[in-house]
Amino acid sequence: MRLDALASRIGAVLHGDGAVEVRGCAPVDRAGPGQVSFVANMRYIEHLRTTGASAVIVAPGAAVREGVARLECRDPYFAFREAMVALHGFRRHPHPADAASGSPLRSPAAVVHAQAQVAPDCVIHAGAVVERGARLGSGCVLYPHSYVGEGAELGSGCVLFPGATIYDGCRLGDRVTIHANAVIGSDGFGFATHKGRHEKIPQAGIVVLEDDVEIGSGCVIERAAMEETRIGAGTKFADLISIGHGTRIGKHCLLVSLVGVSGSVEMGDYVVLGGQAGVTGHLKIGSDVQASGKAAIVTDLPDGARVGGIPAIELDAAKRNALAGRDLYGMARRLKQLEREVERLKGAGSPKKENTP
Repeated sequence: MRLDALASRIGAVLHGDGAVEVRGCAPVDRAGPGQVSFVANMRYIEHLRTTGASAVIVAPGAAVREGVARLECRDPYFAFREAMVALHGFRRHPHPADAASGSPLRSPAAVVHAQAQVAPDCVIHAGAVVERGARLGSGCVLYPHSYVGEGAELGSGCVLFPGATIYDGCRLGDRVTIHANAVIGSDGFGFATHKGRHEKIPQAGIVVLEDDVEIGSGCVIERAAMEETRIGAGTKFADLISIGHGTRIGKHCLLVSLVGVSGSVEMGDYVVLGGQAGVTGHLKIGSDVQASGKAAIVTDLPDGARVGGIPAIELDAAKRNALAGRDLYGMARRLKQLEREVERLKGAGSPKKENTP
């Protein structure tokens, strides 16, 4: 693609030769001729003086090495996303290699119940299973060994990667992506302890994933004991995340790998939870909340809160605490020395007792 065409496509102002052709994107420190890069994080700004890229996507006014075209825009990271779409595109899902001639989109090794409702343009690979009463909308893709349980519903354009499991009765909206080995709708961790035994509570609810949700590999979202566990539209999960039963997460949230959210949590929209953050059950988390990695959230949080630490407190205070605690052993040694010095001074300053006959 010519640079002038790419600039138009991504909404950038081009400073340089628009006739230069580019074929792909690459990191700013490793890009070469014919490639486009970007800088959205200031820690990489120094690479603009040495990059070998043909063009870089930058904020207005950024200084770039002579001979490198600039694609200036106010949001370089989103413009980079648009460039990736233009030059690389999204993954193309293959058709089954063993598809029967009469059904080029379905492997004969797939198991689809006669009472399932599957749109004719769905792609279903070997080993995939669709149970009775399940419904798949137009353009769904089921990779090998994915599973759609009885009565489950998938909207249009959903993708289940290998080993993805949708338990019975769960509902997915349109354009939902479930990556490998994620589980949607397993039983919630619900037990009543009685006379020393943990008696299982039937988990009669479901999981609902709204439109444009993406769930990373190895995630588990538990079904509710009653009603539903719900993940709002546009929310994205990284890998290895666990969501407890009955929790409701709002729209366009971002959860980074290894986050754990207990049951019955109410979470607002645009929440960001850093890696390994944890949320205690039955809490209310407001919208636009951000929690740093490993934050342990144990109390309700209002809209817009910024927290970190264990337990989670206001983020700036958590940072100060972390800095103060970097040498606890050294602080303890100095404290002991000061205590001994105080005792010595107290002993030196106390009046001497006179001997009495």
